[in-house]
Amino acid sequence: MRWRLVIEYDGRQHAESIDQWHADIGRDEQLDDWRIRRLVIVAADIYRFPGNTLARITKAMRACGMPVPVLKDEWRS
Repeated sequence: MRWRLVIEYDGRQHAESIDQWHADIGRDEQLDDWRIRRLVIVAADIYRFPGNTLARITKAMRACGMPVPVLKDEWRS
């Protein structure tokens, strides 16, 4: 994996399903072993704080060495 970044959306099933929770723990440990950064986004991040969420994503991308295009304000609509 070139950039070593995973951006994950955690929906309700992550809080409501013990099986999902346990699967996530195992997967997260594997990502740590592989030195892959995991950035978790939830619904409130997208719908209540979209600007902050976009800033978090672009910051993580840059920290991993990914090129980030110049963002236009069109995403706000």
